[in-house]
Amino acid sequence: MNSQEENILKSLPHKTIERLSQYRRALLFCFDEGKTHIFSHEIARILHITPVQVRRDLMLIGYSGTLRKGYNIQELIDLISTIIDSHEVMNVAIVGMGDLGRALVNYVKGKRHKLAIVAGFDNNPDKIGTVVADIPCYSIERLSKMIREKNIQIGIISVPRSYTTDIAAKLVEAGIKGILNFTPKPVNVPDHIYLEEYDMLTSLEKVAFYVKVSQEKEKSE
Repeated sequence: MNSQEENILKSLPHKTIERLSQYRRALLFCFDEGKTHIFSHEIARILHITPVQVRRDLMLIGYSGTLRKGYNIQELIDLISTIIDSHEVMNVAIVGMGDLGRALVNYVKGKRHKLAIVAGFDNNPDKIGTVVADIPCYSIERLSKMIREKNIQIGIISVPRSYTTDIAAKLVEAGIKGILNFTPKPVNVPDHIYLEEYDMLTSLEKVAFYVKVSQEKEKSE
């Protein structure tokens, strides 16, 4: 990759990166169904966005299709993979092996060959020493040691909110490079650590809001 290409990738908006991941997921599904080419309006329909947005994002990464056949699915999957995947496999740990943590292990494991969940952590004696989908669960007390030994770069937090701040601090101190926070409590991390926070309740409330708007519209008609 030359310096011009590197500058383009560094300037990609965060929302574009997020959509590129969604595009790849949709493309992989279509490819598994035997499809070889796809048009922007087909991708847009799958992801509930506009064809203009799809074309704009793909232009940002320097890819264009043909009027007759659209985008080559395999080529586009490969290009997106070179952009959002690391050269080496990134190891991931999940802190909090309750129902959500175990569900995340089962959902993520094996989905992306450049992302590998290699450890889980918990403070519950009943969970420490157990194995979920071949992933061992260690004591929180061993978090720093195991992160260094297993070269873990990404930490997923799925603990009760009262532990969120402490766990985030432990991950930062252990040398983690990125955090995905699945708890409803926001955390502060140093600028050099990428933080993504996802609150399922907020997403549910967003859906509920639009359902309410739809219902009120139906009543007024």
